[in-house]
This record gives sequence, C-alpha cells and structure tokens, in this order.
Amino acid sequence: MSNNTPRRFNVAIVGATGAVGETMLSILAEREFPIGRLFALASERSAGGEIDYRGSKITVEDLATFDPSQVDIALFSAGGSVSKEYAPKFAAAGAVVIDNSSAFRYDDDVPLVVSEVNPHALKNRPRGIIANPNCSTMQLMPVLAPIHREYGIERVNVATYQSVSGGGRSALEELGKQTAQIMNFQEIDPQRFPVQIAFNLIPHIDDFQPNGYTKEEMKLVWETQKILEDSSIQVNPTAVRVPVFYGHSEAVNIETKKKITPEAARELLGKAAGVEVVDRHEAGGYPTPVTHASGKDPVFVGRIREDFSHPRGLNLWVVADNIRKGAALNAVQLAELVAAESAG
Repeated sequence: MSNNTPRRFNVAIVGATGAVGETMLSILAEREFPIGRLFALASERSAGGEIDYRGSKITVEDLATFDPSQVDIALFSAGGSVSKEYAPKFAAAGAVVIDNSSAFRYDDDVPLVVSEVNPHALKNRPRGIIANPNCSTMQLMPVLAPIHREYGIERVNVATYQSVSGGGRSALEELGKQTAQIMNFQEIDPQRFPVQIAFNLIPHIDDFQPNGYTKEEMKLVWETQKILEDSSIQVNPTAVRVPVFYGHSEAVNIETKKKITPEAARELLGKAAGVEVVDRHEAGGYPTPVTHASGKDPVFVGRIREDFSHPRGLNLWVVADNIRKGAALNAVQLAELVAAESAG
C-alpha cells in the first residue's frame, strides 16, 4: 500500500439489527468512514437476515460463531451481557472495541469518552476497549465541559425527560400501541413499562439502587465525574421517562465556583464543539426534541438564564437525539479518532 492510499478498516457492528446499530450503519455511510469490509453481527435469531449499506446487501452473521480476528474496529450495541461476553474476545483478537453498554464504563482501565470533550482519554486503553457514555450523560457533557473548564462546576441538579427510544424497539412499540388503544377507548395492559407510558410520565428508569436513586440516575453521577476528570463535582439527578418517541431533554441547574452570566454562557457555548445554542426569549425560541433534536447531530441548549435563588447559579435546557448523538454518532466519532491514530 502506498503512503498516499488511505487505510481502510474492517468494521463489525455488534447488534446491527437494533435501533442504535441501524443508526450506526447510516452514520458510517453519511460520514464516509473508510471501511474495507463491514460485518453485521447479531444473535442467532437475527442471523441470516439482510441489511442495506450504501446500496449493498449485507448478510447478518451470528455473533456466537463469528471469527473476531477479521476485525479492526468493533462497535458494540447489543446490551451489557453481550458486551461482557464478547468485547474481551474481540479485543484479544486485535480489534479496538467501542462499547455502547454500561459493562465497562466504570472500570479504571477503560476510557469513557465523549469525542468533543475528552478525546485524549481514548489513547490509554490497555484492554483495547473504549466505553461510550450513557445517552443522558452524553448530551450533557459538551455543554458542561466548557463551563467547568472556564468557571468550575461545584454542583449539578438535573432532571431528565427521556424518550422511549432509550428503552429500545419494544419501548417505541409500546408507546405507539398504547396511544392507539387510548384513542380507541381500549384497555391498557403495560408490558414493557411498569405503568402506562402513553400520556403519562414515569420517574423510574433502570433498577432502583440501595440509596433510593435508580441506576440511570447514578450513571449521571459516575459518568460526569469520570469524563470531566473531577470527582468533586456533585450531581443530583432525577430521571423521568416521557411519552416522546425520539430525543431526550434535560432541565439543568449548575452552581459554579466563579460566577458565570447568561451572556458569558451563551458566548462560551456558541463556540463549543457539537453544541448549538437556540435561546431566544420568544415562543418557539428554544429547542425541543421534535423541532430541533430528532435526526440531528448537535446537542441543543436554550433557556439559558441566571438562577436568582443562588449567587452563582445558572439554568439550562439541553436537548439531543438520544439514539443519534446519545449513542451512535459518538461511537462513530470515536472510531474516526481511532482511525486517525493509525493514519498519524
């Protein structure tokens, strides 16, 4: 291979038939990632089916019988138990694994990386695994990082309003089905969620922990401190599932060490990578999941205003597509950083 021929990478998508896997495939195509061979992997149940990639049909292969030594970069989005079993096997065979589950996020020897915030962290990956943060943490980090670096964040109060797509295809189907049942005056029988999700809010995502918080809430605590490399940041989270199909929203209140004005925050965030400010004091002058986030790459921030109950408080409203930016896009961006290493 001549020096001016760009290197191509053999890429595996583990969980290729899921919502995030499908989005990963479309983003790889959109961003023209330099793929040599592409492997679509899933459980035995989905094996033998076909997926489309840039006009070609690719047969889905069974993860359990696949030889990982063929792969340079593996993007995992098939849940924690699958990652725990197979990610180390792919890494041992020489692949760089980018894992979307929570299986390795809190391990000291696995970097937890948001591409715009701490790309330097992925260089130190002794196990060959890089972790993708949880979707609700992901969208918060590009907003908080520049403020923390300039002004210092002491405390974050955050309430999330998380769409059902964060719970996978079965959750999307349940919201659609229940909405139709209600409109047709039929009885609701919740299956995927503990109570009715249509026209309702559920302050419960993932399992309850001994401290009374849910695991989804604790992810915001652990991951914020790890990504921003500061265990002194206090995080007080409440995670709520809402009857929205795509796009998570967050009401965020931060207390900083040095006072930051709304004007300074707008200017700082206006220059932040991956962030778009939508902050006009008028009807529709703020981001929402449907009007701004769904299907889009940036993290949107609005309702930037001083917290007049605290001398160094600031309020923010943060919205992003949880499947796209919250999972698939960051994974592909991390793959691009890995590819750039070998090019460099």
